[in-house]
Amino acid sequence: MNVLVTGGCGFIGTNLVRLILAEHPDLSVINLDLLTYAGNLENTAGLEEAYPGRYSFIRGDIAEPDVVNAVFERHKIDLVLNLAAESHVDRSIEAAGVFLRTNIMGVQVLLDAALKYKVGRFLQVSTDEVYGSLGQDGRFTEDLPMKPNSPYSASKASADLLIRAYIKTYRLDAVITRCSNNYGPYQFPEKLIPLMIANALEDKELPVYGDGRNVRDWIHVQDHCRGILAVASRGRTGEAYNMGGNAEWENIAIVREILTAMRKPETLIKYVKDRPGHDFRYAMDFSKIERELGWRPGVTFKEGLKSTIDWYLANRPWWERIRSGDYLEYYERMYADR
Repeated sequence: MNVLVTGGCGFIGTNLVRLILAEHPDLSVINLDLLTYAGNLENTAGLEEAYPGRYSFIRGDIAEPDVVNAVFERHKIDLVLNLAAESHVDRSIEAAGVFLRTNIMGVQVLLDAALKYKVGRFLQVSTDEVYGSLGQDGRFTEDLPMKPNSPYSASKASADLLIRAYIKTYRLDAVITRCSNNYGPYQFPEKLIPLMIANALEDKELPVYGDGRNVRDWIHVQDHCRGILAVASRGRTGEAYNMGGNAEWENIAIVREILTAMRKPETLIKYVKDRPGHDFRYAMDFSKIERELGWRPGVTFKEGLKSTIDWYLANRPWWERIRSGDYLEYYERMYADR
């Protein structure tokens, strides 16, 4: 069975590709990735040799029909797992256009190819951010209306609606997963947890938006990847499935936890101007996927955070290479005058 993983050199994609190859010998993976700022070919180095005949990489843009059709022509694709996306809220506030191109038009190109080449199933990896923001209480359920608050989340909500249209209009076999904040190995170091780990290690200031009281529900990337595969194999056509880590933490509490674990002083914390449209709280009700598919998170946040810190300490050359050039220019633009 041939699985097309788009965005397979990104954070979640890398972990998903590695999980499939390690634990599902009946599956072969075709990894289609444009290698933008968050896609790192180094993440998948050695996989061709480790899994001969089961892994191949193609550099390409999901928003280019000729590129996508060529992939489907060359490989008989049985399952599409679409993780290719522009995914950073701050970047979407800076420049929304590329988010609309990749996250909406790219999905449309993939959907058309899935129809044309009679793919067995299409899975879209969405986000909890399509639901908007929660107050102090409650959790997101799949039947809530979508109320996105950033260009990023609006582009992901648009893709979800487009997929619904293809299901209803063309009878495409498709499913959607919506997940809370991920953390773990290979995460691009502009995201909260790896950014704080790397800055603390270098004794740099740790920039925290607003008062740091914004709440996120954190899930280890391995739990997320196992949930994706559960939905891909057993989820009901046309359904969306929420995933969460059952681990709500304020941002400032996470930063302090990291500093404590790394034996660094809290004086490194620097509060910066809050970003526009910053959602206050996310929390996921994952009772549906637990009830229907038997999935639930297996990694506690404290265990996962410790292993993540250990990974970044052990793989310092990996993130040091990333924290140079374009990334540093972007970092300075985002935090210079705050």
